[in-house]
Amino acid sequence: MKFAPTPLSGAWLIDIEPIADERGFFSRTVCVDQFDQFGLNARFVQQSVSSNLRAGTLRGLHFQAEPHGEDKLVRVTAGAIFDVIVDLRPDSATFGKWFAAELSAANHRQLYIPRGFAHGFQTLADNTEILYQMTAPFHPDAPRGVRWDDPDIGITWPACDTRVISSSDKALPLLKELR
Repeated sequence: MKFAPTPLSGAWLIDIEPIADERGFFSRTVCVDQFDQFGLNARFVQQSVSSNLRAGTLRGLHFQAEPHGEDKLVRVTAGAIFDVIVDLRPDSATFGKWFAAELSAANHRQLYIPRGFAHGFQTLADNTEILYQMTAPFHPDAPRGVRWDDPDIGITWPACDTRVISSSDKALPLLKELR
């Protein structure tokens, strides 16, 4: 695997290194020893999948409140997404800043998201499926979020004809309301 730091400290893009032959390819997506070399937690205790029927579906920006914070590893198994993270760590030099990358079934890229970040995405293709691996189990009292269109964050989302957003995501607070 190839690890590339993002501009937000602690978040990494991870590209697999496929070994290919006439059958297809094989590649590791997680190796505890390699993750340890970069100070990343690869002790995933829960996995979830998000299935999205339509391009333009937007989910987020979500996180789990402390003490239930989690590190996440996100990859796309079908379709493609514009994947976004926002640094919510109050003492971070990049607090309130965002980073985005395209993750797709074709590019096999993964995004490692440390605790203290909000995460969201917009699908770029119909029938997109995202696999999440988390280092902490879901806690029913811990889900939180920040509005996807918060002007103080200023995410430049891809244009789309029809954006699909849940009513709960539309009602998330602005970043300044979290403080």
